[in-house]
This record gives sequence, C-alpha cells and structure tokens, in this order.
Amino acid sequence: MKTTNYPQQNLVRTIELQGVSGPKAKELLQTQWLVTNGLGGFASATIAGIVNWRYHGLLIAALPAPLGRTTMLSHIAECVRFPDGSLIQFGGDEPSFPDSAATPSNFLVQFRLENQLPFWTYKVNGIVIEKRLVMLYLQNTVHLTYTVLDAPASVQLELRPSMHFRPFEAPVNTPLSGPYEVCGKGCQFEIHSNEQYPALRLQLDGNSSRFIHDGGSTREIYYEHDALRGYESRGLLWSPGNFSVELSKENPATLIASTEDWHVVTALDPESAYVTEVERRNRLLRIADPRAQTGASAELVLAADQFIITPAGRVKDAARARAAGDELRSVIAGYHWFTDWGRDTMISLDGLTLTTGRFQEAAWILRTFAHYVRDGLIPNMFPEGQNEGLYHTADATLWFFHALHRYVERTNDFETLDFLLELLQEIIGAHLAGTRFGIGVDPADGLLRQGEEGYQLTWMDAKVGDWVVTPRRGKAVEINALWYNALRLTETWLRRSNQESAANEIKINADRVFESFNKRFWNPERGYLFDVVDGQHGNDPSLRPNQIFAISLPNSVLSQDRWEPVLEVVHKELLTPVGLRSLGPKEPDFKAKYYGDLRARDAAYHQGTVWAWLIGPFIDAWLRVHPNQVKEAREFLQGFIPHLSAGCVGSINEVFDAEPPYEPRGCIAQAWSVAEVLRSFVKVAGEKS
Repeated sequence: MKTTNYPQQNLVRTIELQGVSGPKAKELLQTQWLVTNGLGGFASATIAGIVNWRYHGLLIAALPAPLGRTTMLSHIAECVRFPDGSLIQFGGDEPSFPDSAATPSNFLVQFRLENQLPFWTYKVNGIVIEKRLVMLYLQNTVHLTYTVLDAPASVQLELRPSMHFRPFEAPVNTPLSGPYEVCGKGCQFEIHSNEQYPALRLQLDGNSSRFIHDGGSTREIYYEHDALRGYESRGLLWSPGNFSVELSKENPATLIASTEDWHVVTALDPESAYVTEVERRNRLLRIADPRAQTGASAELVLAADQFIITPAGRVKDAARARAAGDELRSVIAGYHWFTDWGRDTMISLDGLTLTTGRFQEAAWILRTFAHYVRDGLIPNMFPEGQNEGLYHTADATLWFFHALHRYVERTNDFETLDFLLELLQEIIGAHLAGTRFGIGVDPADGLLRQGEEGYQLTWMDAKVGDWVVTPRRGKAVEINALWYNALRLTETWLRRSNQESAANEIKINADRVFESFNKRFWNPERGYLFDVVDGQHGNDPSLRPNQIFAISLPNSVLSQDRWEPVLEVVHKELLTPVGLRSLGPKEPDFKAKYYGDLRARDAAYHQGTVWAWLIGPFIDAWLRVHPNQVKEAREFLQGFIPHLSAGCVGSINEVFDAEPPYEPRGCIAQAWSVAEVLRSFVKVAGEKS
C-alpha cells in the first residue's frame, strides 16, 4: 500500500485510561466526543463507545426537509477473533457475545484528539489496535479506520453495525422503521427501510473483507442518559450481520457508512479522505488570528468549525443565495439538539468567523439572516426539518446590529454595510412603531418593551407548561442596552453615508433612551440595575448578569459613574471559573444544580446555572473599567482549559452547575460558549498587561 506523508498535526489532547479504575475511570469513560460534517450532521458518543443517549450515533445525517437530522447508524460492536475461535469485544457497549471475558471499557487504554479528530487505542490480549473516525466535510459520510499497532501476526476484526432509522430527537422506543432490507454484493451493501428514509450504504475497505448476512437481529439498548433526564430509556437496535476483515500493520481496514450516492461514497479512498480533512483543519488554523494559532485557542478554532454550517435542508434558499452570488451559511447553536438560532448566531459571529479569519462566511451569514427579516425581526430559530423560521425573539435582531458592527470593524466591508443600511432603518422603524409579540418602544419613555402571553422572547426566559419560571415581560435591561447600541451604531452608519437628517432622528431616540435608562433602571437600594422595569410584577431587583451588557457593548447605555458598582457586584456574586451565574446565590429562587427531568432542569436553567458565553461580555466590561488589569482578565479564562478534557473533549458545554465542582450540563458543545471564550482568549492575548 502506498504511504502518504500526512500534513503536520500539532494539536493533541489525550485522556489516558490505562491503570485508571473506580469512579475516576467511570467519569472519564462517560466523557463525550463530537465530530461534525458542516451540514449540521454529526457523530457522537461516550469515549467508551457506549450508546447511552438518544443523540448518540456514528452517523446522524443532515437530510433535506422534511426529514432533518436523522439517526442512520447507531453503533458498531468491535471484536477480535483469535485463532482458537474465541471472540472478544473490545469496543462499544456492554458485551453482546456470551464468550466475552471482559467489558469493552477494560481494553481502552487511551483516547485522544488530533486536530479535533478522535483516536482510540485498545489493548486486547497483547494486540494493540488504533481506531480513528472522520466525517467527510459537506457529506453525510463517516469513515471508521482500524489499524494494528502491535500484534504477533495478522488478526481477524469483526464489526457488527446496528441501526435504528429515526428522527434524531425521537424517543428511543420509537418502533423500528422496518422491516429493513439488505441488498448488495462483495463488501458494498445498502440498508433500506419501508419508510421515507434514504438507504444507508455500508462498505468495508480492507484485506480479505467479507460480510455475513445473518438474516438480521435486534437487541435492546438501555439509554442511561435519557433515563436520568426523565425520558423513555429502552429501545431496539437492528443489525444486518457481521463484517469481517484481516487486520495487520501493513493493512488497515475502514468501515464506511453514508447516505450519499455510491459515486460520492467511493470518490475518496479512506487515506485520501483523512489527509484531505486534516489539511482542511490545518488551513483553518493558518487563516485564524495569529493569537489563536496555538494552545487552547487553536483547539477552539477547530471546535468553532463544528458550528458553521451549510443548512442541508433549505434547498430553495441555497439556490436563491447562489443566484445572488452568495452562499447559504448559518450557525448550529449547540450539539446535540439545537438547530440554527438567530440570537446564538449573532452573538457567536465574532468568535466563530472573525477571530478565525473566516470573513467571507461571516458576510454570507449576515446576508443569509438579512434575507429572513420579517416585520423588523430576524428568526429566533429554524425548527428541525423545516424551511421557515420562527420569530419569537426580542433580542436576536438587536444582536444583528452588534454582529454587523464587529464584522465591518474587522473587515472594512462597507459594501455589505451599505447593502444592509436601508434594512437596518426599516428594522428600527418597526421597533419604534411596534411589531410582533408586543415588541415596541414605549412612547412614554422611549424604552423598548416586549412580551406576549405564551412566548419567551429574551435569552433567559424559561417556561414549564403554564409556569413562567423567569417572567421578563416588560422592559428588560439587556434588551434596552442592545436597543441603545443599535441606535447609536445606525446613527454613525447613516452619518458615514451622508444621511444627516435620518441620523439626527435616530440620535433623538438614542438620547432619550440613555436618559430614561439611567433614570429607570438604577436601583439605589441595591446599588446595581433592575433586571426588568415595568414588568408584570413591577420592577424586578433580582441580581442577574444581564446588566453587564449596559457596560460591555460598544455604546454603553449606562452612565460611566455607575460602571464600577455594577461590575463589582457581578464580579463578586456571579463570576465562576466557567462563566457567570444566571442568578445571585443569595436570591430566594437560586438553584445550585441543573439536572433531573425537563421540569427540574427548566426550573434551574436561568436560576443560578452558569452560562459560559457570558464570560465574554464580562471581560469586555472588566477591561473597560480596569484597562490595566489584563492579567486578571486572563485569569478569568483559566477554568476553561481543564474543561476541554471534560464534558465533550475539545469543546465547551452550554451550562454548568452554579456551585463547585461546576459540573458541565446542557448541550455538550455550544456555539456561543466556544465563540466567546475563544474571542476572549485572543482579546486578552492582544492586550498589554
């Protein structure tokens, strides 16, 4: 076999498991990994290979609407057959074979990421086997490659794939979409169901490979993580049979699984596919901000790539964008379950695209969302498998102004700004006149109010049935900080284009917001800002992090003499090693942990739970108030470095418990967490101490 010199790899994160036992081993083995394909599809499981969550699988394909993301290949049982006929399963979940002598996790000695691609090393009775996983970019294709690193002779590898075609969020007890049918020849096979799903194509590339179709069999899987979250926890997986291949140092083997046509599946051999993907990742590092090309920042550059997608399902919108000379781009808010959300996209844009040097994609994202503006609003989110967005958000549109400002500031792309300027004026006009969901300016004081029965419109609203956990209808502090920032930015942009009359009208509104905000939001009894004024229950004095935006945004709506007391209380009461608490620990509704069923989790979601992304605005505010305390700002980020070996290896969770040990919770990889931590690392690296 021809040997290829792989592109240089220098980002390695290793979790050693040899000799580790007891609770520590269990904790490490439950750590998760994630690989994505640029379409929204992904592969993910625990590093032990256990399928214990509905979202786990080796191929969750991003399919056109109305299917959306679909679980196609759930699991592979990996076994070594010895000359005496005995069989040992070394990878995957609990042993499926009665002659297995030990659990698979006993054989896993190392897990590592190389340039964010996962590798496993197993030792099985003197045989050392390495496995790697690659998803091909912009394809629903996964490659699992097995290589013998040490063995007295060639060994026989047996692989048993298992599947359950279903929407990836469907309950695990959803009936199998069968009967499944197997067709093919040699080591190329297709699995068909009697429903609307595409065929799953399987191919084993290796020496003396063969497939034994045993008629198909099912087995029950226990999904522990679903059980802990209060969902159905037992479901069936179906297997068509067994692949078998001879494995030696000279002859690796690769199992390929895909929903693409065969000519696409076979276009790249496994080695070429791997080299191509490694080079793509190295290229991402080369174009990133130089301050982000080493260490934890470089790992986050590659983690950021997981969230930037070409939406697979919105074919019509993609055709429209290309006809205009653009490309359709969006941002997955978080894995596993989030789709693309407007708010998360705009908050994440700087860290995901500008810090990483992906300026063209930043422009495409901005123009993509500009196309979706309706009644002065950008979409809150796009439901799975649908083409139309939902617009119930009061802040996503205001974050759009902020994202555009960061983009223009970094690129000097005034052509895009000029293209969008009329739309920005229309958005402001809609907010002044009043638009959907009760979003509009109060003529009495010029502040922006929002709220409509049955909707959560700000980033930290939560509702369980009829119970509104964090009622924020009224005039929320961060909404008005964002509104003021949007007005001032637009005023500046209008003056740049010599539209003085329009700019003066905007200025009148902005001046009024500044005056009213400082009069209405300051709470003299507590010495910081109300979270909401004119709410359903009056003014809300709860200590929350939202007030930090009154300092951190480019145009601060808060009078400068009040910056320091607001920052100090947030620093003292809300700051943790992994972000800001969403509620002060002395507040009566404070919840220290985020766990349990949906009701319990939502009850804690914004009632103390730590949000990683808030570290970005906090550091912005810190350096605005304390420009000479950069060393301290760097220290605020240090807690994220060990986290890169926990939760989801190489990425950052959505939320954390509010008290030590700050257990990672929620989505295992969140766009704005990665984006804001990465942006902050680069910012403090660029500031003088």
